[in-house]
Amino acid sequence: MAILNTAARLVLKPVPRFISPKGHAIIDYMTIGSFFMSAAWFWSRSKRAALAAAICGGAELAISLITDYPGGMKKAIAFRIHGDIDLGLATMTAAMPEFLAFEDDHEKKFFLAQGAMITAVRELTKFSRPSLAERTRRTTKAA
Repeated sequence: MAILNTAARLVLKPVPRFISPKGHAIIDYMTIGSFFMSAAWFWSRSKRAALAAAICGGAELAISLITDYPGGMKKAIAFRIHGDIDLGLATMTAAMPEFLAFEDDHEKKFFLAQGAMITAVRELTKFSRPSLAERTRRTTKAA
């Protein structure tokens, strides 16, 4: 299930980070589009795979819209947190065939590849650490 995701993380760990936040946002929206297009494509062949693709696309869209990066609308979560959530989304994506019981179908390959790709993009993205001023401001807001 998530073995491909773990392999992607291990292979890309030593590779320099070169994807900017804007590039990450573009890739996120391309991924969302591929999920929704796949949902339409799978509909006639496997309703479960179509539902899984729609769920994954919706989850990715929701997270992208509330992230503090170019392309985000609400700016409710930090970009670094978005990266951590991406790992969860990648695992969820790879687990969908088993969760929705279509693990013996050909559509499973799409979800495994998407999970590995989401992990790879996350590993290749430059996440800057928040400055001391940002951390202090967030702490002050929370209190």
